[in-house]
Amino acid sequence: MDDFRWSIQGRDGQPMSDLASPTFPTQTDAEAWLSETWGELADAGAAAVTLVHFEDVVYGPMSLDPPA
Repeated sequence: MDDFRWSIQGRDGQPMSDLASPTFPTQTDAEAWLSETWGELADAGAAAVTLVHFEDVVYGPMSLDPPA
């Protein structure tokens, strides 16, 4: 079983321990969750996310700021 999750960083670049991503069986599932919840994460103070597969970075950090 695959283990994809989002590492959620605050404005200071540090992980936000109070915001935890669930784990997902596929990258597609993880990306679908983020597309539905990025606004809530940003409202809670998250500034960026990084997609992690087990302990390997898939991509990121990716800003949660809306496009200019």
